[in-house]
Formats: sequence, C-alpha cells, structure tokens
Amino acid sequence: METENQQAIEIIGKAAHDNNINLSGGRVRRSSSRFCLGVEHGDYNGTELFGVGTDRFIWLAYKPNGTGENRLYSVNFPDDGIVRYKCGQVPEPQSPQFGDSWARFAFGVDYVLSKEGFEITQGIDAVIYGNIPGGGMSRSASLTLNLILTVLEVNGIEVEEQMKIIDLAQAVENVYIGSPCGQLDQIMILFAKEGMGTHYNPQDRSIDYVPLGKGGEDLRIAVMDTGTDRPGLEKSTYKIRKDECDKFAALLGRAGYGVSCLADVRDVETFKKIENEFGKAEPDLFSRCKYIYHAQQRFYQMLEAWKRGDIETVGGIFRADGVGLRDNYRISGPELESMCDIARTVPGVLGERMLGGGDKGAAGALARAEAVEQLSRAVQIGYPRSHPDFANKFATHTCKVVQGITTLEGLI
Repeated sequence: METENQQAIEIIGKAAHDNNINLSGGRVRRSSSRFCLGVEHGDYNGTELFGVGTDRFIWLAYKPNGTGENRLYSVNFPDDGIVRYKCGQVPEPQSPQFGDSWARFAFGVDYVLSKEGFEITQGIDAVIYGNIPGGGMSRSASLTLNLILTVLEVNGIEVEEQMKIIDLAQAVENVYIGSPCGQLDQIMILFAKEGMGTHYNPQDRSIDYVPLGKGGEDLRIAVMDTGTDRPGLEKSTYKIRKDECDKFAALLGRAGYGVSCLADVRDVETFKKIENEFGKAEPDLFSRCKYIYHAQQRFYQMLEAWKRGDIETVGGIFRADGVGLRDNYRISGPELESMCDIARTVPGVLGERMLGGGDKGAAGALARAEAVEQLSRAVQIGYPRSHPDFANKFATHTCKVVQGITTLEGLI
C-alpha cells in the first residue's frame, strides 16, 4: 500500500510542477472505492446495507492558499486544465455550464456547504489523481466525500455527527448534479474499516462493524470493468428504477398495506397478498418489489454466513442477488452479464453480479484465492470475443478490504 501511495504522490507531484501549483508542505487525503455485498439498490428502498471499502482510491493533495480562490487540477482529466472558482461563486445547480466535467463535484461541494450555512472562505490549491474504475465502484462518491472533508478541514470546521457528512455528500449529487443516488456509496466509503464489513441500519442510522469469520481468509474480491462509458446515474436506468419503486410503494400505501418504502414488505404473508393483487395487474412494478423482498431475506443469511466465515454461502447469495438484479430488477446490461457469464465458468468463483447503478460499468465476483488468476485469464480471453469494441478498455482488479478515509502526512 505504501508503494501505491508513493507512486500516486509522484504522479501528483509531477502534475503540480507542470501546472505551477505549489503543494509543498501540504497534505494528502485518500478516499477508497466500495464494494456492496447487499442490498444493491436497497438504499433508496429503505433496506439495511452491507459492504466494504476497497483499495482503488482517489488521492487529493491540497494546501490552503490564503485566498478565497480554489485552484484544482485533475491528473485524470488534463483537458479540463486548472479549474478555478471563488468560494461561494459557482454555477447554479444542474447548470449546462459545467456539462459532464469532473469539476461539477467541486462546485457542488462549495454550493451545498454554503447553502447549509457553513462559512467557506479559505481556498485551496489541489491536485487530484485516482485509479477507481469509471463505473460500479463509486468514484463520484469517493471524490465528493474527499472534497467535503478537505474543504471543511481547511476552513477549520468540525462536524461531529458523521451522518451529516453523508447527507451533505448525497445533496451534492441529488441537488447540485441532479443524480438521484441514495446513500449506500457514501456510507460504505466514509465508514469503511480495514478488514471489516460495514453494516448500516437505516432505522436508527447505526453502523456496526462485522469481522469476516475464521475460515474466510481465502475470500477474494474481483472487479471486472467492462470498459464501457458510464454517463452518470441521472442518465441511466437507475433513475427509472427509483421512480418505479417509489411509485409502487405509494400504490401499496394507498391500497392499505402500510408501506412507505419497498423495504417495509418483509413478511411472506404480506408479500403473497401483494403478489396476488398486483403480480398480474402491475407486473413490472411488482417485479421490482420481488427483487427487494427476496434480497432482504437473503441479506440476513449473508450476514450470518459472513460472521461464520462461510464464504461459499456468501458467494451463493451474491450470485442469487445477481440473478434477481438481472431478471426482476432489470438493472444490468449485456456487457455486465458477459462478465458474469465468464466468471461463472471459473472453478473457485463463488458468486458474481453487476455492481453499482446499472446498465454499464463493472461487475464483481467473490472467489477463492486460487481462482483469481484463472478468472483474470478467462476474462482476458472471453470478454473481447463477446465485445470487441471494448477489447482495449476492459480490466480486472483484485481488491483488498481497506480503510475508507485516510490522511497522509509528510509526502508532499
């Protein structure tokens, strides 16, 4: 990990030098990616959540510059040059002025913090570099959290309630950018701990850390990036699915089921009544409910298996979730399913499914250690045959479970 940090700092240092940005004596904040184990798409449906932080990162090297102006440069998007803006003076939400530029996240952080009453007056000079794939591992949430924590720090602002940080990060995407994301990504990154699973309960907004039981040391996490361009949640099927789920929950509420979100459909008797009433009348909406219902039933089985170190069961549930996401929630895509089909043929792969918002991006697999190399080879051979247009863009990553947010000293 230290070698990876140092390599990232060297890349940042060169970019700072080439762009005349003085970061000498500054700090580096590193934010992770995330891997959701359950319930995918459950956050906006009110379910409990479980996941881990993974070792694909965004590094943000920064230094207060003593002015009210921010100067930010992204190594990953050099064509945008140095992004400059004064504190409190950014484009209006969802403005066509910033288009799809990464800078909209920086603008959004400034906008949301100011609207929430935080006094943001101290500008920064910063260089950002990341190696998180562009779909399925929450690159946008990682960047947003990193920026929020950095801006608050340099302005001397402490937020004791960490869930407030989650709310702020979601507002950047929901309000400013127009992306209808829930809070799964932000929670799984901000609270991630090395070697631990993070269990979130929305009923009381509590966090519980769950160690992987003895015998689970053989588990490996693989992410299979399809190489496809991800346009953003606001332009994908994600928004459609969220609207469908909200619509069906409201319909069930009016029908007297006492439901405010789909997670409220928990017992088999209620589920069967809903199936009898709406299974044929509203087949698509019921299908979304069917995925959430069964995913919730599997969720608690998966948690117990994780605690026992029973990685076969964890993988099997991960696979079953993938089938539900494909067939009932219909949020997957052809490239994602090709990755899953390939992974399913490899001995030692315990489970596989799409990741993230859906349509495009990345798929994930849970595998035994000895299967990782064979999985990578299988993807290298099989995926270009199915999708030659992405033959030079796809990748396979093997990930470790890591701390979500880390501040690195003395590297700049």
